[in-house]
Parts: sequence; C-alpha cells; structure tokens
Amino acid sequence: MSAPVILSIEAYDYFAAELAARCDSSPGSVERSTFPDGERHLRVLSEVNDRDVIVAGGTVSDAATLELYDLANAVVENGAATLTLIVPWFGYSTAERAGQPGEAVVAKTRARLLSSIPAAKLGNTVLLLDLHSEGIPHYFEGAIHPVHVSAKPLIEEIARELGGDAFVVGSTDAGRAKWVESLAYDLGLPAAFVYKKRLSPTSTAVSAVTMSFRGETVVIYDDMIRSGSSMLNAARAYREAGAGRIVAIATHGVFPGDALQRLSESGLFAEIACTDSHVNARRLASSSKLLVKSVATSFIPFLRRTQ
Repeated sequence: MSAPVILSIEAYDYFAAELAARCDSSPGSVERSTFPDGERHLRVLSEVNDRDVIVAGGTVSDAATLELYDLANAVVENGAATLTLIVPWFGYSTAERAGQPGEAVVAKTRARLLSSIPAAKLGNTVLLLDLHSEGIPHYFEGAIHPVHVSAKPLIEEIARELGGDAFVVGSTDAGRAKWVESLAYDLGLPAAFVYKKRLSPTSTAVSAVTMSFRGETVVIYDDMIRSGSSMLNAARAYREAGAGRIVAIATHGVFPGDALQRLSESGLFAEIACTDSHVNARRLASSSKLLVKSVATSFIPFLRRTQ
C-alpha cells in the first residue's frame, strides 16, 4: 500500500510535516498566493488522482477555515480516491447551541460547511480531536463520516512525565469530571474535582473542592486553555486545599494574548503542557514556560488506505 498524500493549510504545514514523517512519507505541495485585492490563489501541485489524500488544518480563523474548505474541494475535483480531513482544532466548540433566540450556532454552521465538500470517489472522513462537546460530530451532514479522536494516550504520557510516580488528577470544573475520572482510572491514581459558579459570561469562581491535600502533586487537566482563568481558579483552590506541586495540562493550548504569561507568572504552576493542535501552542513551543507535544500520532490509526 502506498502512503497517503498529505496536504495542509499554510498554518498547519508543521503538522503535515510531522504526520508525514510518522507515515514514512513527505508532505505534498500546494501553491499559494494572494492577489492585490486580497483574493487568494490556491493550487494543488501533488498528484492526487486515485490517491488517498489527507488535508490537515484547524479552524483557527475564518480565513483558515476557508482555506481548508478550498483545499479539500480542489483535492476532490482532481480525482482523489478518499479524502480525510484532519481538524486538530475545531473552533467554536463551546458555541454548540444557541444561548438566546436568534443566535447563530457557529459550531453547526462550520460543520455544515465542511459537510458540503463534494465526496471523493470512495468517500470523505473528518477526524476531530478532543471536542469540548460530544454532540458536535452529529452536526456533520450527508456522506461525510465524522470521527471523534481522543488524545488520551498522549495526555497520559505527558501526565506521567510531568507528574511523576504518584499524583492526583484534578479537574477545572465539574463539567470535565467524567473525563478526568476516566483519566485517573486509567493511570491508577486518585481524582479531585472543583465546583465553580459563573459570575458573568467571562468570569467564574470556585465554590468547593472535593478533597483536602497534604502536599501532594496535582496534575490539572482541561480540554482547552484559552484565557487561563478556569485553570488559575482551579489551581488556587487546590493550593488552598493543601496541594503541593501543580501541573497544568490541556489538549488544546489556545493561549490568546497574554494568557500563557498570566499562567506562568502566577507562580502556581511547576509545568504547563499541551499538544500542538492549535497554531498558538506551536508558536509558543520554544518558550521555556510551555511544553508542547505533537499530536500527529493520535490520528494515524484512523487513516484510510485503499491501495
């Protein structure tokens, strides 16, 4: 069987290179340019006819989403046997339902957009990583096959590396309790949970911690770190309950603005780690404040090969 053709949007060229290396292959080639009026030119230079083709890219911006859409369409229109979209970061995953009348459910509209990509000869698949809401795959329509991929084995590896032989697995809120409990069970370690109340659309406060500590290490997991407020509030609560060393781990390190700086300068965290699912994490990977691990191998078991 031949290796798949691996393409990516420009922001995720690093991901395509990592995945290609793991697949004993090389990234395919895409020509890109921008006209003076802002319109973009895109051309697939690699031969994709009757090939299994992977197109990788996170919806980190509207421009990135459209590039992913355009690139996938070009691949299908040039005869791909199969199309596999790898979306390490699916944006708007917290906007999975309307909070008030008239509000656009952007997670659903983005899923519909990707669902409208024409079908390759043997079908389309979209691989989505550690979604904030389990219901998002159901927003995809038609013939495209959505798969919710878990980064759990990689998260366990990072937790063991940074937490040591014995630690407590902590959550940032009750909403992630089930996932954290499962992670702790697989690691054979205890779990602790915090409960929080929302003070405003952008502010929360911890109201309770499920256990007291005597200097134990706590590895706090959350699916994503954006502003870092939830992680900071949880860390403060665990520290006040007697925790010793604290480690923060997330699948998706979004880190807008000064979020990483706020976390590192809080003095609460011995280590902060995430995968490279979001381009911001990759950009910050050279910082001594952040450990970033490639998530490419999490997708390999789901890649289709027909030849």
